[in-house]
Amino acid sequence: MSRKLVRPRNGRMIAGVCAGLAHRFGISAGMVRLLFLLSLLLPGTQVIVYLALWIVMPNEDRYLASSR
Repeated sequence: MSRKLVRPRNGRMIAGVCAGLAHRFGISAGMVRLLFLLSLLLPGTQVIVYLALWIVMPNEDRYLASSR
């Protein structure tokens, strides 16, 4: 099974973006969340990227329904 970039139904904290990225790259969701929180200390567009991923990444349910 290939790892697609989707927001999972299980393991979400807010929108599932960090959990989806963690699953896609094979690392722990806690590590992705920690890296995101640490990145907020740096200037940049982290929040905008998070919101964009929230919009662009499909829900796992929708992805599974469309792949049938």
